[in-house]
Amino acid sequence: MKRNWEGLVLRAMGGRDFRLTVLRTESVAGRYQRLLLDDGGLLAECGVHPTMWIRLWFDSDGRAHQRAYTLVDPDPTTGRFTLEFALHDGCAARWAVTAQVGDTVDATVQGSAFQLPDPAPEHLYLVGDAASLPAINSLLDAGADIPATVWLEFAHEDEKALTPRARSHHDVTWVPRRDDGRHLVDTVCAALPTGETAHYWVACEAASTRSITRHVRRTLGVGKHQLTSLGYWRVA
Repeated sequence: MKRNWEGLVLRAMGGRDFRLTVLRTESVAGRYQRLLLDDGGLLAECGVHPTMWIRLWFDSDGRAHQRAYTLVDPDPTTGRFTLEFALHDGCAARWAVTAQVGDTVDATVQGSAFQLPDPAPEHLYLVGDAASLPAINSLLDAGADIPATVWLEFAHEDEKALTPRARSHHDVTWVPRRDDGRHLVDTVCAALPTGETAHYWVACEAASTRSITRHVRRTLGVGKHQLTSLGYWRVA
């Protein structure tokens, strides 16, 4: 597939390209498609970190489009990981739902970098939704001994088929999406405490992410080093 200008920019910025191969496909609650992939050497070359994501390239009417996806259970020893695709209209979902064992897709690694603070925080406050749940699960795995409070927004009950990896000291609250995300913002901002040894990780719809991030920084007075935020998607 001929790349567009985004591909040229990513390569100029040090992006590394790999070809992934589909090893297994699975439907999840009729709303998601889960694919097990061979990494084409990606994990051995790039390593693994919590919330790691890659850019996949899809053909859309003869044009290249890239979409970002978080790795699920990346295993450098086998060179495999899983990706989960929400099934809505779009070139990525169309590819995922029709993918067969042996099909390939190109991926670029550029821009993904995150590590839990050292020393480890005494508490994690995580805000996300189905789109960022794979990243949240990777944080719960990486900080398995750290108490965590998690808020997950959902628009459909089927989204709960994607299970949080919560331990006994992890408190998970599912929050229904209402008022264009305002309900999540109000719920989280009313509950979030200030913690000098905590880390706050916010990754949901872009406007909601901005509102919660503003509250954490301005109202709670949390320092930049204690906060990670990224809008995972945007209302069309």
